[in-house]
Amino acid sequence: MHHFKSVVSLGAVFAVTACGGGAGGQGELSTQESALVTGVSQGCTFTVSSAPRQPGPFPYIFDITLTREASATCPWSAGSVVVGFSNGTPSTVSLAANDLGVAVSYTYRTGGPSPQQLGIKHVAPDTLAITRSTGLYFSAVGRFIYAGDLSIEPDGMTLTVSGTKNAPIVGET
Repeated sequence: MHHFKSVVSLGAVFAVTACGGGAGGQGELSTQESALVTGVSQGCTFTVSSAPRQPGPFPYIFDITLTREASATCPWSAGSVVVGFSNGTPSTVSLAANDLGVAVSYTYRTGGPSPQQLGIKHVAPDTLAITRSTGLYFSAVGRFIYAGDLSIEPDGMTLTVSGTKNAPIVGET
């Protein structure tokens, strides 16, 4: 399995680069399961989740939903927005947040034998509007991005995506 690490600026249009790595092992897969799914932005707590759409068609569609909780520190009411979906396969989700916004990543498939891609969305904390959208993807079937774990670098403006995959992604050299 290849490792990838991508960097995305929250202050500019998403620019994603990736570099390959060595073969992965089971320990890395268990680490991926501990990705952050909750974060705080501008006093509000946000949670990302993946759940089957009800009533679900077959194959099942899994909606990726970002939820903002109401609290004494949050200036806005509770709310949620569907940021994406996956057809037939549950998504692995991750979230990173600071006062500039909330970033969500999720794996998805479009159905059938399609490759498993990674969607990345930047969401405004106040309106829950998707302000930027990008992703990492393959152009061939049988390829998978297993997870894209998000973190914000100490500068507060750089979003890092790391995870594992089984082939080079588009644009990777």
